[in-house]
Amino acid sequence: MVRLALGISYNGQAYEGWQSQRSGRTVQDKLEDALSRFAAQKVSTLCAGRTDTGVHGLMQVVHFDTAIERAAVSWVRGTNRYLPDDIAVQWAVPVPAQFHCRASAVSRRYLYVLSQSPVRPSLDAGRVGWSMYELDGDAMRLAAARLIGRHDFSSFRASACQALSPVKDLRRIEITRHGAGPRCRWHFEFEADSFLHHMIRNLMGSLLRVGRGDADPAWVTELLEARNRERAAPTFSAAGLYFVGPLYDTQWGLPAEATAPGGPAAYHGLP
Repeated sequence: MVRLALGISYNGQAYEGWQSQRSGRTVQDKLEDALSRFAAQKVSTLCAGRTDTGVHGLMQVVHFDTAIERAAVSWVRGTNRYLPDDIAVQWAVPVPAQFHCRASAVSRRYLYVLSQSPVRPSLDAGRVGWSMYELDGDAMRLAAARLIGRHDFSSFRASACQALSPVKDLRRIEITRHGAGPRCRWHFEFEADSFLHHMIRNLMGSLLRVGRGDADPAWVTELLEARNRERAAPTFSAAGLYFVGPLYDTQWGLPAEATAPGGPAAYHGLP
């Protein structure tokens, strides 16, 4: 038996999230169907991090065990032959049996892409979030700095979250503006050991409230201390959220985008 790791990218607009559902309309369902058709036998996968309906993936990582002997490039091209156009295997690598796509990850990275514009997106609908208000980047960065570290993030946790603990180590939030004037794009990069259900979308709602001037940056500290979801802003749209991917130690021999800080090359093709 050989253990293979795959890097997957996908546009999440047409799917009911990552995890397999009875409807069959999930990214995992499409991937496993394509892998099984290529391998001519059933293939089941485990993933590094489940994503919700409408959330995109730049580098979801999965692993599975197989007795089939094929070149790594054949797994990429052969599987992609059976995948829909909005899902693609980017790379395939044989890994040691001790590798686990979820347990071996040292951190996980997300990006939120936001369009600041007086009117809603059209060509990029479903691929970017939207704010009709001009945002104060300095205020949002001050608020974000208060979130860094190991905290109880109960105020940013969905009621359906199944995580055993609300305590997470949020290691990085980087907020950058692209363009000037009332029309621009904002990138919000997040990195943590792991995330709670809807945690980033809930953080986005509160950061944007600060950016609009409706709350002071110190307010996010009050939210952390309150540990009460009802105190924070509503959950923000899934449209602009991208799973950049997990980060691994170099010992596993994965491609650079999975072992180096930053993100995969596809990052630069975002709107």
